[in-house]
This record gives sequence, C-alpha cells and structure tokens, in this order.
Amino acid sequence: MEGGLIGNTVVPNSNDKSTVLDVKPLRMLIPQFPDTSEGPPFVCVPPNGPFPSGFSPFFPFSGPQGSQSTPDLNQNGLISTILPIRSFRVENASPMDAAHGTHKQKSVASSSVKKKAKVDKGSKLSFTTPINFDPGISLSERDDGNMELVENVLSRFDALRRKLSQMEDAVELHSGIIKRSDLKAGNMMMSKGVRTNMKKRIGAVPGLCLVGLHAQSMAGIDYIKGELEGELVALSIVSSGGYDNDAEDPDILIYSGQGGNAGRDKEASDQKLERGNLALEKSLHRGNEVRVIRGFKDAIFQASKVYVYDGLYKIQESWMEKGKSGCNTFKYKLVRIPGQTGAFATWKSILKWKEGVSSRVGIILPDLTSGAESTPVALVNEVDDEKGPACFTYLATAKYLKSFDLVQTTLGCNCHDACRPGNSNCSCIKKNGGDFPYIANGVLACRKPLIYECGPSCPCIRNCKNRVSQGGLKFHLEVFKTSDRGWGLRSWDSIRAGAFICEYAGEVFDSDKARQDDGDGEINEYIFYTNRLYEPFKWNYEPESVGEASSDATEDYDIPSPLTISAKNNGNVARFMNHSCTPNVFWQPIVYEHNNGAYLHICFFAKKRIPPMTELTYDYGTPCQNETEGDNTTSGRKVCLCGSPKCRGYFY
Repeated sequence: MEGGLIGNTVVPNSNDKSTVLDVKPLRMLIPQFPDTSEGPPFVCVPPNGPFPSGFSPFFPFSGPQGSQSTPDLNQNGLISTILPIRSFRVENASPMDAAHGTHKQKSVASSSVKKKAKVDKGSKLSFTTPINFDPGISLSERDDGNMELVENVLSRFDALRRKLSQMEDAVELHSGIIKRSDLKAGNMMMSKGVRTNMKKRIGAVPGLCLVGLHAQSMAGIDYIKGELEGELVALSIVSSGGYDNDAEDPDILIYSGQGGNAGRDKEASDQKLERGNLALEKSLHRGNEVRVIRGFKDAIFQASKVYVYDGLYKIQESWMEKGKSGCNTFKYKLVRIPGQTGAFATWKSILKWKEGVSSRVGIILPDLTSGAESTPVALVNEVDDEKGPACFTYLATAKYLKSFDLVQTTLGCNCHDACRPGNSNCSCIKKNGGDFPYIANGVLACRKPLIYECGPSCPCIRNCKNRVSQGGLKFHLEVFKTSDRGWGLRSWDSIRAGAFICEYAGEVFDSDKARQDDGDGEINEYIFYTNRLYEPFKWNYEPESVGEASSDATEDYDIPSPLTISAKNNGNVARFMNHSCTPNVFWQPIVYEHNNGAYLHICFFAKKRIPPMTELTYDYGTPCQNETEGDNTTSGRKVCLCGSPKCRGYFY
C-alpha cells in the first residue's frame, strides 16, 4: 500500500466519481492531534450566525486535548519531512500576510491589522489594542512553539472569543449584521502577537492561523512555493463535507479542486491547474504528506459544523471529470497514512451506534438511567467480564434532605418571556453582576465565584437561556470500564469549551455531619466536597485584550456554606468521572431558587474542547484538615493513574 501512494495522473476509471466534494472557503482553523489515550481529535464549531450566503459556520480555532502531542509517525517507520519557512514563500502574499499566514481577501479575517479592532459596523462595540500589551510569547516561540504553548494560545483564544460573544449578545445589533466573534478574536490575537508555529512545514505540526496547522484564511488548500525550484507544494486541505465522499473507506478522501464556482457576477467555469490545484498535482508526484481536516455537522448544534484534524495523507491519483455545473473539475484521491489514531473513522462509527446502539461493541445496557434522562447513557465494558457497577438509584439533580441557608432568598426575575442579555431590569442578570452568564449557544462565558440561574419561581419561560444547567444531559454520554481505574465517563459527541456537561447529583449533607463511610464501615468513593482545596487555574479572558484595565476579579469559588454530596446510593453519571491532575472538566457552583429557598448545585463544564470518546475528568482537590484524621494529611490518599505529565502521583 505504501508503495502505491505515489502515482501518476490518470484518466477517470469505471468507478463512479461523479460526486463533487464541496470545499467551502476556509477562514481559520486549529488542529486536534491524535492520541491513543485521549481519543480522536475534533474541532468544535459554535453557531455564530447568520452567515454570508455560500459560507458555512465553523469554529476557526481548536487544539489538542489533555496530554496530546504531535503524532510521532517515525514510530511506524514513516518519515515526516519538516522544511523551514525560508525555503518556501506564500504565493501572492505580502510580507504582512506571510507573517500572519493569511492571504489578502475581502473578509474580516484577512483585513490588514490596525491599532483598533472593531466589531461589525453598528454593533456599538469597539476595542483598542493596549500599547504595552505583553503577549508572553517570544519571537522564537511565535516561529516554533511546543505543545504547552499551543495549549496556552488556544485557551486564550477561546476565552477571548467567549467574551466577545457575550458582549455582542448584550447589544442590539442592526438587522443583517453578522456576528463573528471567532474571526474578531483571531485577528485581535494575531495583531498582539499571541500565536505560535508561524513557520510553515510539511507533515506533522505541533499545533491554523494561530498555531500553524492551516494558514489559509479563505481557501481550502494551503501550500508554499519553493524559491529555488519554484515548485508548489501542498501542505494541508480542508474538506467541508458539503457532499458525500465517493469513498466508503473513511481512510480515503476524494477531494475536489478549487475554483470555477458560480458567483453573483459570474457563471461556473472549468477549474484551472493553478495555485492550490497545481500544488496538489505537484505533491502527487513529489509524494509529500498532506494534512487533512474534515468537516461534518455538529450533532448538538445542527446549525454548526465540527472540523476534525484527521492526520497525514498522501495523494495517490488525480483526474478531471464533469461536475454538477457541467464544467470540468479536478479530483484528487488521498489515502491516509497507516498507524495514526482514528479520528474521522471514529466519528463514522459513532453515527452507526446512534442508529442502533446494539452495534456498539461491549454494550451492557443501552440506557443505565432507565429513562431518567432525555438522552440515554450507554453502559459499556470492552475490558473484562464485569457486568456493571454496584446498584444505585439514578437521580437527575441534587436531592436536599433538608433546607440550608446557603444564600439569601430573593425574588425571581420579572421577565415574562425569556431573560435577554443586556436587560438591565432583569434581577437575575443583576445578581450576576450585570452579565448574562451564557452566550447564545448555551456556553458558559466566564467562570465566577457563584452563578445565579433563573429558577421555578421566575416567571420567564422554561427554556430561558439562563437555565442551562437545568435542561438535563445534551451530550450522548457513556459509562465505560477503564483498564486500570474502574468505571469512567466519556462522550460520543464532541464538546466545545464552556459547554455544560452534567450536574453532580446525589444526597446533600451538611459537611460537618457527613461521614466518608456513611456509618456502615464501607468507604464512600462517590462523594463531592465543596470545601476542598483546588489547584487554581485561569480560564477567563484577559481584560487587556479588549482594551480594559487589568482586573483583580477572582475566579475562585465562593460558596456561602460548605456542603457534601454523596452519590453512593443515589446519583447520576457524574459519580463515574475519574480524577486527573490535568483535567478537561471543571465544576462551577450555581444557585437557583425553588420552594421559597435558594439551593446550590455543583455543575460541570468543559475546560477545553473535548474530542469524542475522550474520558471526562476533573480534579478531586485536596482535603482540608478537618476532613482528614487529625494532622494525618496522607489519610485517604490513593495512587493517581491519570497519566498526566503534571501528575501529582496521588489524589484523595
């Protein structure tokens, strides 16, 4: 198979190759890298519409999860050629464009960088770039960064995008104004030097416009040109998934060339063997690896798309055929290099499981919630013969055995339709400091010491967007048997950063009265303490990035009274989440009122973009002294097997 990856141009054969793969213009993108311990890489796409005609919404930046790293293809006997940027230059790009990895296009994403970055005209928002803003990234790191730096850039981008979305939602936009907080955040970060891996290279790369995977902002084919021999070389392609792929094999992609599309002022025409098409043709003969990013519909947000970095491919053959417009279209057959972790193939398998869960290997129960959740949760064991965890009663939310004076009870909001961002009269928004906690797609905008949601006592509608945590499970989760840490939890769907996953459900006790053994002598491993010490981390945006003064606002939790939640006998899927010293999930305290009282709920949100079939984990924290026996701080310690490079070696 390897020897057949480099071939010559051929004429169309008898196979049906009439379907044209629609390659939509690529704005910006960021990679997800395969990792056997984390699952396949997926890029999450928020629905930031409306969008211009002919453009599909997609999230331009994403990144590696957990402890992922650049795939080492040399372990499989494959050679990845890395070429310095000095050997090649971007075709038809100015020095500014080449530095930023973009081409000049009539789009927000590729406009020249100015001192002021403004939101769309009429949005009433403007942002000034601080003169002394320190990106914290050296010039050498911008050229070539490691995975830790890639994670940092992606996290900062995500935080800025969420904040811009929150600010846009809070103002009344004129009809027809397009909200693209993703493009604005990308431009602002690039103008401030918050980026890495600007050096173009063939093959694997440790991190799209911001982190080096795909530099073209408005084209599906990224390439470079050799200064010595003048030969174009294809680096990466983006397949939007607009049409079904001719090949049934998920490791084969039939890709359509670019150009020739009909527009408002022109008719469809034959594609020309130039620019990206010529680069693909040259790479066919050169035999270099090409990075492939595939797109498909988001299962949760149907108006959005998910883009997955599917690894390295080689072009096996090319030909020309008539497209649906009747004009000639270039077609390229790309074959995935063996030995890489599945990505697009995993997504195809998940589609089959959703059609019939019985096709899932190792299935024990199709729904362990017995209908308590609107979305079923599968129970799966592919490791051994164990038939499931100990029996427990499934609860969808926390169960208060008595009332606690957690916060002062106040009146609900006075909204009679739905609470809207920017409504200064909404009492629930006032309790959140004047900010609506969630952006349009239900993603948490910023961590806060305490978040107030509308509750049953509020007159607003049941699907008010300020009731995110009360809507139950949205992602298709499964409880699965791990190889060495008991039962765990993961998702069939890709999860974007800030998305609500689940609540920690169980019986709520006063911390002073709760016992770790429940009084029966058996250790309770399904217990959550709100008063533990947790490793601090920054998740919110940098105020300086939007022209605000540096803020001392804290993200530390502020729970009025400590509580303990036991899920040993009564609980939900959260009881199966394992500990990690580098988690991909964090918890957020949320309060809402019902039965004339204010009740605290512990809710879990995605810390970063989480690919499908990646285990969901959070930090269990360190006990306070009153939780341990006297001064024995090692009491209850367990050996940690999270596998993180920053593993502490133990957890409680």
